[in-house]
Amino acid sequence: MRRRARGIVGVVLLVPLVGAAAWDARSSGTLSGARTGLTIIAPASPGGGWDGLARQLQAVMRETGVVTNPQVVNVPGAAGTIGLAQLAQMEGQDDVVMITGTVMVGGVEINDSPVGFDDVTPLARLTDDYEVLVVPADSPLQSVDDLVAAWQEDPGAVAVGGGSLGGTDQLLAAQLALAVDVPATDVNYIAYSGGGEAVQALLSGASDVGISGYNEFADQIEAGTLRALALSAPEPQPDLGVETLYELGYDVHQGNWRGLLAPPGLSDEARAELEAIVEETVATPEWAETVERNQWVDVTLVGEDFADFIDEEVARIQAILEEAGL
Repeated sequence: MRRRARGIVGVVLLVPLVGAAAWDARSSGTLSGARTGLTIIAPASPGGGWDGLARQLQAVMRETGVVTNPQVVNVPGAAGTIGLAQLAQMEGQDDVVMITGTVMVGGVEINDSPVGFDDVTPLARLTDDYEVLVVPADSPLQSVDDLVAAWQEDPGAVAVGGGSLGGTDQLLAAQLALAVDVPATDVNYIAYSGGGEAVQALLSGASDVGISGYNEFADQIEAGTLRALALSAPEPQPDLGVETLYELGYDVHQGNWRGLLAPPGLSDEARAELEAIVEETVATPEWAETVERNQWVDVTLVGEDFADFIDEEVARIQAILEEAGL
C-alpha cells in the first residue's frame, strides 16, 4: 500500500517560494507550457547529486530542443521533503517537475513528513549510481576494516558525514554498522544538505569519513585529496578502481536512484506530455553521453511502473530504518 499523507499543516506558507521562482524564470517572454518553460526543482542545495541531475537535464533539454527554456530552482531542506511539500501544493500545475530519489524515500520516513509520495505524481526513474566511502588523504583510516575497528571501539568517536537524515548515505552507514554488530544509533552521523557541504566538511576536518554518490567525490578522489575505501555496488566496478564492500567481505550494498515527480491533480494529457518530455530527453545521444560521463547507470522507468517501484522502495527502506532503530 502506498504511504498516505497525514496532513499538510505548516507547508502552505512554503509554496510562494517556488511559485515565484518559477514565474520569474518565465516572465521575461511569452513562454507557456512545459515544452517552453519547464521548471525543474532540485530539493537540495547546489553542488549535490539532485542539483547535478537537475542541471544535466536542463542542459540536455535545452541543447536538444525538447524543452525551449528549462529552469532549475533549488529548494533545500529535510532530505527533500520541504520541496515535496511545496510540490504537493501545486495542484494541476503542468510545467513543473522535481528531482526525487532514495534519499527522499528515507527522508519522508525519518522526518515523519506530513506529505508523502501519494500526494504527488510519480513521473520517472532516470539514473542509479553507487555510494562510496571516502576519507581525507592523510586519514589514519586506511581501510574499511580500520573504520569497523574504530566503530567497535567507540562508534561515536568517528564523525561520518553524508546527506540528509534517512537518506542513502545514512542508510549505507546503518547497514554497514549492523553488519558488524555496531548499533546503528551509536554511529556519529552528521547530515549535510548537499554533496558540496559534505566535501567541505571532510577537507576541513569536520568529518572523518564521508559517504555520498561516487560522482560527488570523483574530482577529489582523482586529485588525491580524498581516498576511497569502498563502493556500495552489488558487483565489481573495475572501471572505477575501487573495491566493493562485497569484495571486502561485507554483505552490504546500497543503490542511489534518482528520478522525477510532478504535482498532483494532472490531467491525463498533461501527465502524458511530461512523460513524453522525459522519454524524448533520455532517448537522445546527448543524454547517453551525460550518463556515461557522470558514471551513472541508466534505469529509466516511466509512469505506473515507476509508481510501483516507489511502493517497493518505501517498504524496503522502512524495514531498514526499523531494523536500525532510526
